[in-house]
Amino acid sequence: MAKYRKLGRTSSQRKALLRNQVTALLQHGKIVTTEARAKEVKKIAEGLIAMAVKERDNYDTVTVSAKVPVKDKDGKRVKEVVDGKKVTKYETVEKEIKKDQPSRMHVRRKILSVLYPVVEVPTEAAGRKRNTKKVDLVAKLFDEYGPRYADRKGGYTRIIKVGLRKGDAAMEVILELV
Repeated sequence: MAKYRKLGRTSSQRKALLRNQVTALLQHGKIVTTEARAKEVKKIAEGLIAMAVKERDNYDTVTVSAKVPVKDKDGKRVKEVVDGKKVTKYETVEKEIKKDQPSRMHVRRKILSVLYPVVEVPTEAAGRKRNTKKVDLVAKLFDEYGPRYADRKGGYTRIIKVGLRKGDAAMEVILELV
């Protein structure tokens, strides 16, 4: 018996397909795909969520201070004249950040090796680079899914059969997070 389904693809294509579908599942919460693909994606996604649940509270809170440029109402940096030169004006800001423990950092890097980077584009500016923002799926796993599934011992996803696909009669399913 094989350890995984080959899905009719070479290993690099299969790995890319599964990474893409796991990324979409964790970003949107559910995907529609074939039954065989869903079962493979489920294995990977449940492992990632289990790692995030285990390491969700494994961090230290640290206060750091940083110099930030002062900005005017238009968002441009405020300049002041010092010794005949224009120099940007800075202010010191204190901020609390989460510093990962070594085990959480290891899990973060393992998760990043599976997920693709996600960029969210607003609908009104589709096709433009402006106002796009990167989505941190690892932070979403630790901050949102970790506490949500903390009391669960596995079984983070559900497969619901939809029916046969019209083109090739493959069984289509909805794979969603519980």
